[in-house]
Amino acid sequence: MSGRFRRAVVTGGTGFLSRRLCQHLLERETDVVCMAGLVTEGPTGIAVPRGGPRLEFRLTAVTEPFDVPGEVDLVVHLRSPAAAADYPRYPLEALDRGSVGTRNALVLAARKGARFVLASATETHGDPWVSASPGDSPGPLDAAGPRNAFDEATRYAETLTSAYQREGVASTAIARVFNSYGSGMRPDDGRMLVTLASQALRGEPVTLIGGADLVTSLCHADDTVRGLLLLADSDIGGPLNIGSPRDITLGEIASRIIALTGSSSDIRSVPLPPDEPATRKPDVTFAQLTLGFEPRVPLDEGLAETLDWFRRGIAAEPAARPREEGPAACWLLDQAAELAAWQR
Repeated sequence: MSGRFRRAVVTGGTGFLSRRLCQHLLERETDVVCMAGLVTEGPTGIAVPRGGPRLEFRLTAVTEPFDVPGEVDLVVHLRSPAAAADYPRYPLEALDRGSVGTRNALVLAARKGARFVLASATETHGDPWVSASPGDSPGPLDAAGPRNAFDEATRYAETLTSAYQREGVASTAIARVFNSYGSGMRPDDGRMLVTLASQALRGEPVTLIGGADLVTSLCHADDTVRGLLLLADSDIGGPLNIGSPRDITLGEIASRIIALTGSSSDIRSVPLPPDEPATRKPDVTFAQLTLGFEPRVPLDEGLAETLDWFRRGIAAEPAARPREEGPAACWLLDQAAELAAWQR
């Protein structure tokens, strides 16, 4: 990678992908302003990054107008809570971040003459009409469905970003990020891999939402972040997909997790929730041709890393802590150590 950026602003900077993005930028010798409103984590629910000469943390809600003094040549907007558990809890926050938050981040990029990258999501497709979602697919969506706040916020954020590009106000790019995983994931976020890993490690029945034959894909967070930075380094506007084009069924994922953990868990299927996309497999041809993007981390290697993260959390879980809270305490400690390591 070129390492062309001197100073970047990352919104939603304490999220799973955001923190890894900050790490990769710092490794490229880019100064980073990490901004977070802590909607999903709460003010005491996360170990926020502090210190380090090239890393600045700001507790700032992107839904309020904000400025960053000094030079900025990259703004990456991770605009909304992406965890399944957060959709029903924060519909208004999701809408605000997708609309007002996106506008505020675009205004900053335009004011600074910075490259702007929107981390969008698969939800802009809805449930695709084809087996692999192309980057330009509109997809069918229900504006009044249970997921509508996140879905419509995603679509509006893309529309606003595209308008800034067409009007020549800012150099923008849209990345539609498909399923990403890796160490550092929240233990209570409700995502498919988190749920399966926690169940297998505890010896509980492994529940496959939508059934064993439901097709999905998994892209390691390092590959996802590399794709985002390849897009940032380019002049491509998108939208384009960032994810793994290798399809895998939920049944295959569950079997691999059970084998890697040595679990005795049974596998059970449960119905797919309303408006949940039945396919999460991207067509990444555009990213391959224009950016040279290809996922590199082998699935078993990435799963082993991720399972070790959750294994350490579950092993250190206090006996008095209710099980539904998961390994949150250990997760905070591990995250604090992880953040401290990459600040040095």
